[in-house]
Amino acid sequence: MILFASKAVLAVTSFALFLACCAGNQALASKSDSDLPSAPVVDTYDSGTKTAYISKSESSPQDVETNNDTSILTGTLYTQSVNNPGESSEHKFNSNLFALPTRQLSPAMTSEPPTNVKELNFVFLHGMGGTPCALQLLADHIHEQLPTFALGYQQDNPDTAVLVNTLMRCYPGYVDIGTWAMNIADGINTHFQDKDNLILVGHSMGGKAALFAVANNIGNLATKVSLVVTINSPIRSLDEYYAPGGVPAVDYCRIGLLGSDEGVCSSVSYYDSSNDGAFVSIASHWLAFVSSEPIPMSKKFDRAGVDAWPRNLDDGTVPLPAQFSSAADVIYYGEYGHSDLATQDDVANFIANQILRYIFGDPVECSVFARGGTFEHKADWLLGTDYWNEVIGEVVASSGIIQHTNESYITWQEWEDVVGYCPESRKRSSSLLKRLSFPFLTSIQQANWVDPDNVYDCRLYVKSRAAPRNSVQVGWTIYSRGLLPEGEERAFYDVEIVDGTPLTSIKHVSWADDDPRDIRLWIYSEAQSPFRWFNAEWRIYQKVTRYRKVIDEIPEKILSASD
Repeated sequence: MILFASKAVLAVTSFALFLACCAGNQALASKSDSDLPSAPVVDTYDSGTKTAYISKSESSPQDVETNNDTSILTGTLYTQSVNNPGESSEHKFNSNLFALPTRQLSPAMTSEPPTNVKELNFVFLHGMGGTPCALQLLADHIHEQLPTFALGYQQDNPDTAVLVNTLMRCYPGYVDIGTWAMNIADGINTHFQDKDNLILVGHSMGGKAALFAVANNIGNLATKVSLVVTINSPIRSLDEYYAPGGVPAVDYCRIGLLGSDEGVCSSVSYYDSSNDGAFVSIASHWLAFVSSEPIPMSKKFDRAGVDAWPRNLDDGTVPLPAQFSSAADVIYYGEYGHSDLATQDDVANFIANQILRYIFGDPVECSVFARGGTFEHKADWLLGTDYWNEVIGEVVASSGIIQHTNESYITWQEWEDVVGYCPESRKRSSSLLKRLSFPFLTSIQQANWVDPDNVYDCRLYVKSRAAPRNSVQVGWTIYSRGLLPEGEERAFYDVEIVDGTPLTSIKHVSWADDDPRDIRLWIYSEAQSPFRWFNAEWRIYQKVTRYRKVIDEIPEKILSASD
């Protein structure tokens, strides 16, 4: 038999009530005893393994008003037929915790053996200035998909049930990370008393605070947490990245909050959570969801026409490289904004599915660093704007120097050479020629592929020339396409300007080819003259399949008639 239950504090949709909830200055009034709904009609249901009472109440948690100290339990009891293991039945129940016990077992249950239970306790943590509403869509999708995963697990483990509880609460949204972590721990220890096997799902600052709480054992959470999920969280300190106009990140944050900052801006600007994440990934698991725009200067997620991080790919709030570290199992979910999971059904559905696959041991596609490099450009002295259009991520296939000497005293001389090769099965990408001899007395007359139609032919035809009594030198390099090994595929890229003067930018980035193994990037950049410059870094991440099965690491509990 599989038990699936959900315990959630109602989100307060009114902004005024949210401020009262987060600041702790005012409690929302709960209904009086006379206003409480009457106990629902209870019928007996025979599951085939034991008898349970199922509430038939049709009331919805959204219909019940609560304060911060009250929770609503909703859930579904899933059972598998003893006589027909392939069939399952489903029974919905909603019960007000302060009006009706969570679950009642019939007297017949006392004479039957106890049930082994794997308990999953989800805790959803909103971000800076947010409310539990921000994670409601995600929680809904997790609850919708859980029956399929739970029943599948029960088929492989027929003697073990799965019990799921959910806690969603409101936290002060502008405090420093230490206070935020303590608030999370206090909420768990108050409303999830004696619960372990916690799965902390944090969006933005909620994820950063979750890592801090576990790594620093706030409220003794270190041994209670099985998994931390961060979604678009500012893991790395934002002070490392360039804000508009070169303003320090902490000031940029405070300007955006219009005086609401109570320490959160210092935490996101200066506190690097990479070590916290490394601790969590060793002690339990850390799953990080990341997203971004496709181009640093894209207007996709601009606010009021301003790009939050003009030198980086970002989600409109957090730069892409700040959303994770190498210790995490990283899932890149596309070109989505910072809070799209709160409003876009497909985003919430995908993230929910990946979380459950990770917990129940289905394969998930994560991303790991594959290859990277640097490039730089400097504008010349002429007024205007200099542009560069280039392909990066290529691999050197072969290189060398052509050298010829003109022994004549009176005539120029020309030479024709064929150079270059590629390792077997490598496709050519581009070539680079550089004259190394005196410019006015030597020259490169012509250069082209020997066979323009055959991408596997890396031979280059070069025609050079030298004046009487002069030598010509030409350095040549043949580049092949940067391909991942057979069976491997690219996941996403990251390009950022790490140093330079103002009035420089990367205007376009895209994959150079549709081949999923090809990691080359086409980059278009610019710098205004005179003499403005930039240094940039590029990184390519590739897909890897991982199987974690967190549920197998969770100890079983005995669920008896007295529970």
